[in-house]
Parts: sequence; C-alpha cells; structure tokens
Amino acid sequence: MDKNHQSYLYAGLAILFWSTVPTAFKIGLRELDILPLLTIASLTSTFLLLIVILTGKKAHLIRITTRKELLTSAILGFINPFLYYLILLKAYQLLPAQIAQPLNMIWPIIIVFLSVPILGQKIERRSFIALFISFIGVYIISSQGRLFNPGQSDITGVFLATGSSVFWAFYFILNVKDKRDEGVKLLLNFVFGSIYLIITIIVTGEWHIEPGFRGTAASVYIGIFEMGITFLFWLKALQMASTTAKVSNLVYLAPFLSLVFIHYILHEPVYYTTPLGLVFIISGIFIQNRRSKIMV
Repeated sequence: MDKNHQSYLYAGLAILFWSTVPTAFKIGLRELDILPLLTIASLTSTFLLLIVILTGKKAHLIRITTRKELLTSAILGFINPFLYYLILLKAYQLLPAQIAQPLNMIWPIIIVFLSVPILGQKIERRSFIALFISFIGVYIISSQGRLFNPGQSDITGVFLATGSSVFWAFYFILNVKDKRDEGVKLLLNFVFGSIYLIITIIVTGEWHIEPGFRGTAASVYIGIFEMGITFLFWLKALQMASTTAKVSNLVYLAPFLSLVFIHYILHEPVYYTTPLGLVFIISGIFIQNRRSKIMV
C-alpha cells in the first residue's frame, strides 16, 4: 500500500472514531457529572500520549523543553482540555447530541476573525459571507425540526455549543504557532489540563458520584479516541497525503456519519433540520477556505 492510500486509511479511521464521540459524550453524561467524566478522559489521554512518546523514542524532547515552552503548554492546557471541554460537555448535557455536535463546527470561520487581533491579518468580505451562511446553519439546526417556529432548543446550550468553537479556534491558532513536536505538545497540554481538572475536583468536591461501568468506559473511550490517538492518526494522514486539501475535506463527513451512531445507539430521532443546517455550516467553511490560508 503506497503512502497516499495509507493516508486515506488513517483519515478514515480518524473520521470513524470522531463520528462516534458525540454518542460517547451522551452515554458518559448519563452516569457521570462533567468534571469526573472529563478528568477520566484527560488522564486516559495523557497516559496514552505518554506511551506514544516513549515508544516513538521522543522522551528526550520532553527533557529539553524550556520554561517558556512549559508556560505555553500551561496556557494551552488551560484552554484545551480544561476550559474547552467543560463548555462543550455542558452543551451536550443541555442539548441532544445531534444539535450540540454540529453547532461546534463553525470554528474554522472563527479562526479567521481571531487572526485579526492575534496575527494582524485582514478580513476579506468572503469571511463575513461565510460566517453569515454558517450562522444560518446554526439557526436551522437549533430549530430542532421546527424551522419556522424555533425555540425548542435550550438557548444556553446553543450558546455554549456555538461559543465553544471560539475557544477551540483560539487554541488552534496558539497551537499552530508552537513549533514543537505535535505529540510532545499534546502530551504536555494534557498533563497541565489534567492537573487543572484534579485541582478543580478537589476544590469543588465534585467527585460525589460512584462511576458506573458504562460511564467510566465512555470516559476512557473519549480519552483515547477524541482527545488522544485519533488526532495523531489525522496528523499522520495529512503528512502522508499527496494532496492535503483532498484529505482535509474528508473530515466534514464526520458530522453526517455521527448522525447514524446517534440515531441507532442513542435512539435520537434525527430532525431533517440537522443535516440541512450542516450543509449550510460546511458550505460557509468551504467558502471561507477557498484560496485562504492562516499565516503564522
């Protein structure tokens, strides 16, 4: 199998795993509060990434990490996994999975607007058109099958799911500016994120629910396939691809595939407005990405 075929294999695995995550979120939240779930997931991801670094013989890259780089990891770890997932999981707690998941997808457009104050870039007219089209998609999805009579969705949940994209976009820009090895960066981010989560649990006393098997299993699954190894699969796919753009566009299959798992595992009836809204959101992203690059 040549490298290009291998890249599609890695990309396919990443998309498959990511598409199952909204279902895992909802299963985990049935038995666990947000903090315990996220802490188990973050610790799992940290342990897995450590194994990847050690087996890849990159431990020396951790030892040569400077204080400035540690500070960067401390900041990034506060954004993700700590703050970003606290917000996103709260949205999942308030909304059906099929609503929360796609509302988070506008982050590629938010990146462009954040690049103005952070990177000093200019915003093209196309970006405003893309944002407008994507927010039409947000409205359609939020209507939950009542396109001309909205209001069924929890407004706080919609705000949190959409707002979480701002934190992910901010994390993405700062992470791209950090030129360290991707695996090492991710590991150190999750080390700090896990520390923040453990401190928060101790201070708040949130670990008051005895985790059941399904809740714990879902948390571990999230740690492996949402936060850890799947991201490395995706990077591998992009590195091996002959044309990065073609592989990158495959990621937009994930939210549609996730509807299959949501329907058949969670037994959520899929509103016609969910795939319709997704089409608008993804159309906005394609308009934005057309001949557009973030320079860092």
